[in-house]
Amino acid sequence: MKQLKIVLVEPQIPQNTGNIARTCAVTGASLHLVQPMGFTVTDKHLKRAGLDYWHKLDITYYDNWADFVAKHEDEQDQFYFFTTKGKHVHSDAIYTELDSVYLIFGREDKGLPEPLLHAHANQCVRIPMRHTLRSLNLSNSVAIATYEILRQWGYPELQCASELDVCEED
Repeated sequence: MKQLKIVLVEPQIPQNTGNIARTCAVTGASLHLVQPMGFTVTDKHLKRAGLDYWHKLDITYYDNWADFVAKHEDEQDQFYFFTTKGKHVHSDAIYTELDSVYLIFGREDKGLPEPLLHAHANQCVRIPMRHTLRSLNLSNSVAIATYEILRQWGYPELQCASELDVCEED
């Protein structure tokens, strides 16, 4: 079974993490939160953004980046680092050959650390955008990346047809 894993390294804005948690819940992706974070998981803004999906999440917490890497040392070939500095476009990567993928995102204000990006340059990907603007919102970036991988995987275990035939042609 294919497994999609969303990794947030030191997230700072609770509403973004709440929105990402909701994306994880509805797609079946697991959420990995690397500390320190700019909020607590009991933050009302985090809960409001995630609504009533928290009990449906597969969520894991890590003390820091070193802790995350130590626990996933044998899976580093499945890491994709999302950055505006990536040489490759996220949708050009072929995810179909992998049974498990880690999408790694950095802080909203700083992104991922430069040494980490340099150490994994071939695994750095970007979402295309206008060069005059800084970046997309973190929760939007996660949603775009998540659905690209799920598209390539054929949307496993997701409902693709509507019970209402409102879009059917007459």
